Amino acid sequence: MRRRLRAAGVLAALTLLFAAPVPALAQEEQGPPVTVPALSDWTPASGSYTYERSARLVADGATERRVAGTLADDLREAGHGTVPVVRGAARDGDIVIDVRPYRTSLGVEGYELRAGRRLSVTAATETGAFYGTRTVLQLLARGDRIPAGRTVDVPRYKERGVGVCACYIHVSVPWMENLVREMAYHKLNQLLLELKVRSDAHPEANTWGYYTKDEIRGLVALGKRYHVEIIPEINSPGHMDPWLESRPDLQLTDSDGNKQPSRLDITRPEAFAYYTSLMDEYAQVFTSRSWHMGADEYMLGSDFAKYPQILKYAQDKYGPDAAPQDAFVDFVNRVHAYAADKGRKLRIWNDGLTGANTVPVAAGTTVEHWLNVATKPSRLRAQGYPLMNAAYALYLVRGGFHSDTEGLYDQSWDPRGFEGEKLASSDGITGAKISLWPDNGRGETENEVAVALWPALRHIAQATWGDPHPDATYAEFTARGTAVGHAPGWREPTRVPVPDGAYTFRTQGRSFDAEVARTADGYVTVRTADGCLEVRGGKLTLNVPLQPGVEAAPQACDPANTLQRWQLELAAGGYRLVNAITRMTVSVTDDGRLAQYPPDQRTPAVWHLT
Repeated sequence: MRRRLRAAGVLAALTLLFAAPVPALAQEEQGPPVTVPALSDWTPASGSYTYERSARLVADGATERRVAGTLADDLREAGHGTVPVVRGAARDGDIVIDVRPYRTSLGVEGYELRAGRRLSVTAATETGAFYGTRTVLQLLARGDRIPAGRTVDVPRYKERGVGVCACYIHVSVPWMENLVREMAYHKLNQLLLELKVRSDAHPEANTWGYYTKDEIRGLVALGKRYHVEIIPEINSPGHMDPWLESRPDLQLTDSDGNKQPSRLDITRPEAFAYYTSLMDEYAQVFTSRSWHMGADEYMLGSDFAKYPQILKYAQDKYGPDAAPQDAFVDFVNRVHAYAADKGRKLRIWNDGLTGANTVPVAAGTTVEHWLNVATKPSRLRAQGYPLMNAAYALYLVRGGFHSDTEGLYDQSWDPRGFEGEKLASSDGITGAKISLWPDNGRGETENEVAVALWPALRHIAQATWGDPHPDATYAEFTARGTAVGHAPGWREPTRVPVPDGAYTFRTQGRSFDAEVARTADGYVTVRTADGCLEVRGGKLTLNVPLQPGVEAAPQACDPANTLQRWQLELAAGGYRLVNAITRMTVSVTDDGRLAQYPPDQRTPAVWHLT
């Protein structure tokens, strides 16, 4: 969880983000077709390929047919009709999917695309063929005619990602499903999710906003289908307050006897057992071969001197010359060993590696570098650690700092540009990602976050796959992105199911009259005679009232107050009322009050609007 904020205004122009894609850009007939990432290798030929409703997807093997099946579904979602998947000889107008393992020059994710009388995608692997079909979809997004030619398209970096901290707060599952589809459409392949899965082993830790295991299984299945690896994170040993609120016995205690609710006591075997039991439970729903443990900001706002037990632990284990930092590294290494025993590779943030330790971090640990500290990226690389660029410059913080995507593009930024140091070569750099943090959870709604995410996502896709500066100006690059539009299956998040106007809300045990008005970001306000419906009260987490049972009641209307924005979610015969920020649904209490609850804790009210 990052708490270093820089001032930035809330982005506007949501209608531009969610509008239908602009028709095709002007381009030279002999130039590369417009895609994101851009095609850096294109050999034009005479003629063109024309997609017609008689087209078939030709795929002979089981691997090819899986790729073709996904493409057929996406073509249908994109409005291109139902395309059959067939075996055998191709004819003019067909789209051919071919996986040839001997094409090793294409690597794990590269592909060759040829356009002429037919369209063909050839790759050495299923993943490469899948990415070729993403290019096919982008080309068809601009019209049914594709100029003839050939491209060989291979990524420069193997990890191309987005990180989302759905920690503390809750980010809706449909929003994340949209993200997975958009990532795949732009050839991004790694989604880090720091979130809480509702625990069966530790029900005392189930504070909102958790996700059910079935929700995560569905999201992981979508990621698998679209070749997006979803990596889970439970941040430790710092920022563990979502898991330690009801476990004071595991909280680190300072020399004055004060417990630290966000810090796990790394000296206690019970603490390690607790953390690894959570890892085991996450393994029930996440299939990724990686595990992210965070390991950032453990001593944020304090220092090891306040915790003499940590130095004692380090010296007892490593000898009298050991430093307190060695106990921290020891915890990281124990998690590394536990993850490795389960077939998973460990990932951590870089800021805990201050150089004050005498015990090295275990070899093979991927270090995600976000902050400029004493131990520079060049040193980490020289020590042999896989290095990912997760720079603060790539952050999008709710109500805070937003990445200057235009500035990064103009600078031709690429993953060699870390915070505090730019490396001369890409050797040892796995890739880069943008990161979304909710430091002020009510600072922006999900839909407002998407405004900032949209150009940043396209930029990171471009900078990690190919040439970081394919167009002369940023305006041309954004026009490129607008031309390819949204991924097939992307769901419009700003659609309001009822028109503005006066309604009576009725449900069992309660009714009220209110004016419903659409907000600029695609939610609604619910204005009664006494004010606008708002969630207020109880414990605040990241400036958000996340306590179940908090009342939803009229307050003075304030257009800037995101807690007064609501989603009307379709339900059987009516609508559920979901707060745009807390993501809890309104229920009617036994005494007739309106209160928010997680949908699995209390049956949400279904409102009938007349």
